[in-house]
Amino acid sequence: MKCHRLNEVLELLQPYWSKDPDLNLMEILQKIAREAGFEKSITELTDEVIIYHLKMYDSDKNAPIPGIQKDYEDDFKTALLKARGIIK
Repeated sequence: MKCHRLNEVLELLQPYWSKDPDLNLMEILQKIAREAGFEKSITELTDEVIIYHLKMYDSDKNAPIPGIQKDYEDDFKTALLKARGIIK
């Protein structure tokens, strides 16, 4: 197991869980899955879904996903030219 992922989940989960401290861990995970629109079984819920949902929970719904923002371009033409290596 990768300790940094566990630490990240725990760090992100603490403020989220403190809003509903009466819930147990499985109820919190089910709540996260519901809010994230995850429709499969809770046993298939991945740590990526949990991490990204918790990172994006209090942010603007139109905000770019963390990790993707560095590659974000407002203009499609510029993004296409950069992807093709024509401009830097």
